[in-house]
Amino acid sequence: MSLRISYSLLAPFYDLAVARALDGARRRSIARLRQHGNLDVLINGVGTGLDLPLLPPVHRYVGLDLTNAMLERARPRRGQLALHFVQGDSQRLPFRSSSFDIALLHLILAIVPDPVAALRETARVLKPGGRVLLLDKFLRADQRAPLRRVLSPLVARIATRLDVVFEEVLAAVSELDLLSDEPALAHGWFRRIELRKTA
Repeated sequence: MSLRISYSLLAPFYDLAVARALDGARRRSIARLRQHGNLDVLINGVGTGLDLPLLPPVHRYVGLDLTNAMLERARPRRGQLALHFVQGDSQRLPFRSSSFDIALLHLILAIVPDPVAALRETARVLKPGGRVLLLDKFLRADQRAPLRRVLSPLVARIATRLDVVFEEVLAAVSELDLLSDEPALAHGWFRRIELRKTA
């Protein structure tokens, strides 16, 4: 099953699965987004818009998602944000290079089939010095996690990968530097990560 089909089917139930469990982690990640200024912010994988009520209204936002079903659920959460919705693929972003100051990637890198392509595209559309705010579930390079690795091919067909090693993904995107990496949930399986694009 393709991601487009599976997430179109999952859209009505998505919030029930993740909203409450990840609310605190979302808030802590978004707290790194400045509360002042006038920045161009890409929400790469906006989903049903769970991040939207938490965002400061002082910036300009673009919310991208693969499926119209997710975007339709996000629209009512727009509030007073200066926000434009775009249907598109995180692995092939439909934006010019150096368009954004910040990219917010919550629960997207471990979902897409090619996380390196998604992070590389995110780096491409960031301005020099721009930052990436990540929240997702990752394995560490030295972590065995045999059950997650065995289940990943099956679960990835429906919803998400369980075997993405963030360090391997980052190593393939040379223009991004690691600023911070902190455990967020589930004994560090979910991590809050901040990156910066080199000038």
